[in-house]
Amino acid sequence: MAAALCAVLVTAGVAGGAEVAPGDVSFEDSAVVTAITSEPGNPEEGAKVLANRGLGNCLACHAVAALKKEQFQGNVAPPLDGVADRWTPEQLRAIVADAKQVFGEETVMPGFYSLNVGVNVRKNLVGKTILTAQQVEDVVAFLGTLREAQ
Repeated sequence: MAAALCAVLVTAGVAGGAEVAPGDVSFEDSAVVTAITSEPGNPEEGAKVLANRGLGNCLACHAVAALKKEQFQGNVAPPLDGVADRWTPEQLRAIVADAKQVFGEETVMPGFYSLNVGVNVRKNLVGKTILTAQQVEDVVAFLGTLREAQ
C-alpha cells in the first residue's frame, strides 16, 4: 500500500514514455517538482539500484536498515532511515538527480542524473549520467518508503 502511494506521489508531469534530459531538469527551491520520466517509480527496483555497487552505490556512504542484508554499509553520510519523513518526494528527486543543486558545490554526493560531473571524466563516460531517469524515479520511490518507526 505504501509503495503504491509513493509511486503515485512521485509521478506527475512527463507524458507518454518521455523523459526529461539531464540538462532540462528544473530545480525550484531545492526540489524537482515534475517527475523526470512518465513511468512511476518502482520502490523494489529503487532498492536494487540503491544497493548496487555499480550503479547508485548509495550504501558506500549511507546505511539503510531496510537493506540490512547488504554488507558494508557506510557511515560517512546520514543514515537514510526516516528520509521520507524529512524530505518530500520532490526534494528527494532533486537530491538524487543533482545533490549539488540542493547542498552546494562542496557536497561529495554525486549528481546521479547530471552532466555537471567535474573534470577528468573518462572519455567513454562524457555526456552520460550515472543513473537513468527511470532509475532516479525508482530510487525516489524506494526512499519514499523509508519512514521512522511509529
